[in-house]
Amino acid sequence: MLDVDPEVEYYAALPVLLGGSAAVYHGHAGVRELFRDLYDVLDEIHVEYSELRDLGDRTVAIGRLRTRGKGSGAETESPYGSVVDLRNGKAIRFRSYLDPNQALEAAGLRE
Repeated sequence: MLDVDPEVEYYAALPVLLGGSAAVYHGHAGVRELFRDLYDVLDEIHVEYSELRDLGDRTVAIGRLRTRGKGSGAETESPYGSVVDLRNGKAIRFRSYLDPNQALEAAGLRE
């Protein structure tokens, strides 16, 4: 389980997959708002990571994201990547991407 700093910044890409725009959520309340909004329209959000890289104060995860719409049952699937920056063992910034190469680049890695 990941400890999350009360002042975390969450850069969410999932709203883009749903036709919205990327957004930044601040603090625990902001992250709760994000997931409340997502579960208002989705029955399922599933992320499966196939690759994790521990870079010390940063973690990079690469995988796939699947969702299923509430009511419509419409399903989406997308490549997915995330970068989590840590300080004192707590996540202070979480960035998600629908292109894993962007996640690798954001972490300072090149593929």
